[in-house]
Amino acid sequence: MQRRAFALLLVWLSLASVAAAQQKLLTLDELFDPRSKVNFSGSPPTGLRWLKDGAHYLQRQGGGGGRGRGGGRMEGGPGAGLWLKVEALTGKSEPFYDAGKMEAAFAKLPGFPAEQAKRIPQSSFRMNEAQTAALINEAHDLFYYELGSDRAVRLTNDPEEETNEEFSPDARMVSFVRGNNLYVVDLNTHRERALTSEKDPDFLNGRLDWVYQEELYGRGNYRGHWWSPDSSRISYLRLDERPVHRFTVVDQVPHFQTIETTPYPKAGDPNPKVQLGVVSAAGGPTRWIDISGYEPAQPLISRVAWTPDSRKVAYQIQNRQQTWLDLNFADAADGSSTTAIHETSKAWVEVIDDPKFLKDGSFLWQSERSGFRHLCHYSADGKLIRQVTEGKWEARALHGVDEAAGLVYFSGTEHSVLGGQAYRIKLDGNGLTRLTPADGSHSANFNPQFTLFIDSWSDINTPTQVRLCRSDGSVARLIDENKLEALKQYKLGRPEFVQVKARDGFPMEAMMLKPPDFDPRKKYPVMMFLYGGPHSQTVRNSWGATTYMWYQLLAQKGYIIWQCDNRTAGGKGVESTWPLYRHFGESELRDIEDGLDWLKRQPYVEGARIGVSGWSFGGFMTCYALTHSKSFKIGIAGGSVTDWRLYDTIYTERYMDLPQNNPDGYKASAPLNAAKDLHGKILLVHGMIDDNVHMQNTIQFMYELERAGKQFELMLYPKSRHGVVDPLLVKHMRTLMTDFILGNL
Repeated sequence: MQRRAFALLLVWLSLASVAAAQQKLLTLDELFDPRSKVNFSGSPPTGLRWLKDGAHYLQRQGGGGGRGRGGGRMEGGPGAGLWLKVEALTGKSEPFYDAGKMEAAFAKLPGFPAEQAKRIPQSSFRMNEAQTAALINEAHDLFYYELGSDRAVRLTNDPEEETNEEFSPDARMVSFVRGNNLYVVDLNTHRERALTSEKDPDFLNGRLDWVYQEELYGRGNYRGHWWSPDSSRISYLRLDERPVHRFTVVDQVPHFQTIETTPYPKAGDPNPKVQLGVVSAAGGPTRWIDISGYEPAQPLISRVAWTPDSRKVAYQIQNRQQTWLDLNFADAADGSSTTAIHETSKAWVEVIDDPKFLKDGSFLWQSERSGFRHLCHYSADGKLIRQVTEGKWEARALHGVDEAAGLVYFSGTEHSVLGGQAYRIKLDGNGLTRLTPADGSHSANFNPQFTLFIDSWSDINTPTQVRLCRSDGSVARLIDENKLEALKQYKLGRPEFVQVKARDGFPMEAMMLKPPDFDPRKKYPVMMFLYGGPHSQTVRNSWGATTYMWYQLLAQKGYIIWQCDNRTAGGKGVESTWPLYRHFGESELRDIEDGLDWLKRQPYVEGARIGVSGWSFGGFMTCYALTHSKSFKIGIAGGSVTDWRLYDTIYTERYMDLPQNNPDGYKASAPLNAAKDLHGKILLVHGMIDDNVHMQNTIQFMYELERAGKQFELMLYPKSRHGVVDPLLVKHMRTLMTDFILGNL
């Protein structure tokens, strides 16, 4: 009896100890102070990159990683760690290259500083296709280094900056852009030759301008030239910036202001004019692809690739408003084009990706023509063979094709819109198989042979874990469980996913986080966080890192946290986004308020105390909600668009058409035109050198609020662009937001 009582006492003490360990409350310092910040996400390996043999991958020493696939850049920096070669199935690792040899090779270069040479082994670099040599851009010059060798080669020695460097597929040459002209350097002779000779700085050859990289080719991707597979030619874009209005951003912190003036086309104003050319890698005249028939539509060239035989350039071209898209094949020799696919929709057509060519010349194409993104198989001449995937869900990323087995690997939302999963399906459209059984969000990285893949998984309660899986989805090895003891110490609320219906019955996904000591007999204020932009979910079953932990801090202070994706943001096919066409704000707010109607019916919600916050499009929605609704007591709007005429052409006109064609839609969608109707208390936040959503948006909204006699609060962050990233400023901003919520809600 005594033994049993003692055992029960031990169990009770153990449970009490666990309970005590979970009573800690979060602080802003633990979340945002760089000196005392707690790591709530761990350090799982990221950017793991497969080697060509499919049996090894690269990983940064110490667990970190970098970006890059194929011949892409291996990202790093001082302190990032060296690259390790890891045997996938066993986890055994060894250095991928001899860092000492690499440093010594650079130290021997004339005039190359010894301190700089020490940093080289951990610097960013590109690898050739054989993964045997590195191309390094250091101090605005290019260097070539064969891994394991004793010699580094300086390829350029010019005061001007070299950018957008690329190995040719045969690794015998390197292309780059200098002074807006396209160059090639031969790795055997080290001789450099200019392929273009533009003297006017308003013409860009082989590199993209701000709006093309931001809205078409991917943020930060300025590369505007592409090698043919046989390394004989390069296709490139030539952008004429002369018609584009300039916008000036001023950094007020230096004693003498720093002024940036950038071509930035606002909605309705001229875009850069575009040409697509093909030039021999040996030099000579450019052969221009004939797009003269498209010129009345003020075309955008939104993707460029090559066919595997190097004879044709596969390019995608759209009209300015993006209501259609053509996939064309251009003869590289004479510049003539044929149209393989013509895409249209009820509203707009958004560019997705290049065609994925198979050995027989046919290709896989991603299309949204059904209202949902799916994979289609086309013959080489553009005839539809079959739709490979179908249904009221989306195939969101094509990983590749195992042609020998006839299997297509992709990620999609067939299981749940809340988190992407990895799948495979036969090329004939049969045998759809889900490869990632766990609920949550999976990011799959397949080896070249499609025998293994690295699965980075998280859910809303679990920071990212990394596993090695076989191609059938079975787990081969746990790479990093990423256990975080710190999370177990805190008193956290349990998030719940719920589905609420809009007034017409459309099911909207939502997430509710209640206070950890929630009492259903009490009434709680609500803080809603949103984005709301087309096809941009916020409700996801994935780890939300520091932002999510801030939500937990607010929940600990007695707030219910609410996220509800309006239908146009919810990721349920492009067809669900069409209601916003030509009018931002109205349909989104209607859905948001339908979600609030459900929320207010819950007995524990205090309906008169609801706040809303968002950044970028979410900032727009916050401003729009507080000027078009009485549902919110407070709002925090960061980096907000307040008049869509102030934002860039390609994004805005895709959804809103041109202001000249839709003046009423633009007027009604601008919060600054409704400043006199502001309800509730608003805090406006903006980065002072934001080159994306310019601070002009907030300034103009402020002016209209002032003219209307409406009070507001404002915080500007010097040296911050579209996101505030300086750790000290981030802490200041999150403290400001927390205090604003506590003081007014």
